[in-house]
Amino acid sequence: MLSLVTIVTLASLVGSSWSAAAGSPADVVAKLRDAPTAVDRVNVLAKDEQFVFNFFDPAAKATTGKGGKVILANAATFPAVVGNGAAMAIGILEPCGMNTPHTHPRATEIQYNVNGTIRTGMITENGARFVMTDLKPGEMTIFPQGSIHFQINEGCDPALFVAALNSEDPGALQVAQRFLGLPPDIVAATLGDIGVEEVLGVEAIIPDSVSLGTDECLKRCGLKRTSQPTDQRQPRVSGNAFPSGVTASKWPIASDYKN
Repeated sequence: MLSLVTIVTLASLVGSSWSAAAGSPADVVAKLRDAPTAVDRVNVLAKDEQFVFNFFDPAAKATTGKGGKVILANAATFPAVVGNGAAMAIGILEPCGMNTPHTHPRATEIQYNVNGTIRTGMITENGARFVMTDLKPGEMTIFPQGSIHFQINEGCDPALFVAALNSEDPGALQVAQRFLGLPPDIVAATLGDIGVEEVLGVEAIIPDSVSLGTDECLKRCGLKRTSQPTDQRQPRVSGNAFPSGVTASKWPIASDYKN
């Protein structure tokens, strides 16, 4: 049986990306959205290769962090889905890699696990219980639209999952980055009035998804937590800017609040 690494390597050698075959996807998407019928949309895509998306093309756009990557075929990257209400993603989680908590504002996600064991967690809305699964190969789960969910590979070998989404533009909202990107005084008050210095301190260290996972997994697999990129932080404008002169404080630990 071929290993995951071998499959990825072989797939990366097959063909070129959709965009290389079709030119600018944005121009094609505009024509597809203007097409009056489904027949017209098919005819806008004049080349057969425009109906093929290679997830393992090295040029494919991906969300990448220290823990792996997620490649998404949506309207922007694979215009053939326009008008069909569907998208698909492939997640490649390195050992102890985690697709950090996020939501899809416009889509329900169905996740199929290809190899390894992937732990997932989900909260759908206020009042709903927390749902956790340990997906083995061949198993699937569902994340309803708008639910907060995560995926983590707690094994010491790479793991791969396939996600189907019922929107050609599902969107993604990383929970930590977006919450901590709100006005600092609002975040501080929401967290029990911890202070904007503490907000700045923790906001600055939130790693990009896909990130390294839990310390327990890293230790078990003989891995070390290294520096991770933080490029997915919310941009600051006047409405959510930190007050001038504020310096980051160390994020408080539980013992700091003991009486």
